[in-house]
Amino acid sequence: MSSLRNSLRALVTAGLVATLIAPASVARAEPTPAELTRRIEKSSTELERVVESYNKLNEDIKANKATAAKLAARIGPLEEQTAQSRADVGTIAVTAYKSGRLDAANALLSPGGPSTLLDRLDTLGQLSRQRQQRIAGYTENQRRLLDQKGRLDATLAKQAAQAKQLTASRKRIEKDLAELYEMRRQAYGRATEPTPPKARSGGKSGSGEKAPAVSGRAGAAVRYAYGALGKPYVWAADGPNGYDCSGLTSAAWRAAGKSLPHNTRMQWGVVSHISRSELRPGDLVFYNSLGHVAIYVGDGQVIHAPTFGRNVEKRALALMPPYGYGRVR
Repeated sequence: MSSLRNSLRALVTAGLVATLIAPASVARAEPTPAELTRRIEKSSTELERVVESYNKLNEDIKANKATAAKLAARIGPLEEQTAQSRADVGTIAVTAYKSGRLDAANALLSPGGPSTLLDRLDTLGQLSRQRQQRIAGYTENQRRLLDQKGRLDATLAKQAAQAKQLTASRKRIEKDLAELYEMRRQAYGRATEPTPPKARSGGKSGSGEKAPAVSGRAGAAVRYAYGALGKPYVWAADGPNGYDCSGLTSAAWRAAGKSLPHNTRMQWGVVSHISRSELRPGDLVFYNSLGHVAIYVGDGQVIHAPTFGRNVEKRALALMPPYGYGRVR
């Protein structure tokens, strides 16, 4: 019996040891290249959403700053006009007081008597009322403009706080990506794609691939996109040394003389929506619920800035299911 108890005790002990050791063995298992790739793609997709939110916020801040500057330009002269009007009314009041007393005596001694004095005082009263009306108008305009500027200042402060939050989120995700890239370096020998030789002019990429012949502004945008091939993905960048997805499309069309906001969702809001059958070079192709955008270059191909660790590339239009298509107006 004692021998049986000892055997059972040994089995239980061995089982416990195996249970404790097993998880540690699993925890020490290195992730496979496929698992690393999945994790990198998931984090990259999350980061791209954060970057596009950051881009939108920057566009909003720029627009509000421009509006605030216009308001400030209007408020300055208005304040000067109001101050001048107040000074004018003060002068009128003093003149009315002085001339009223002196002219009263003169009026009483001169032909016409009191009626002349009343006429003069009435004229001064009318002038004073006109000046007061002008001051009231200036003051009301000034109050309205200052109120608008106050609301804009509050909006800018709120957006600045949001920008800090987005920056913190971006840094957190980039830290996670850095760790994943280190694992990919261990698995593949390199964390990011090598950057090809510097792109040449004339619509050629770093590999010398020549852009197709496309006329007009769309052609200029397509040539620019070809010139960006091989350049690295850089968050919130719109060239010339790196791009994110909406940064590339906005830069390409800026080269064609058209301004697009540096944000995928905002770009969708300013383009004409077209069908797949209407698509032609220079049009934009949107993906991932407006989380990604590329520029169509013809022959079923798009050029886009993919994600962190990768370079601007040309791919089949169906690199992922399209959300929609847009033409720059």
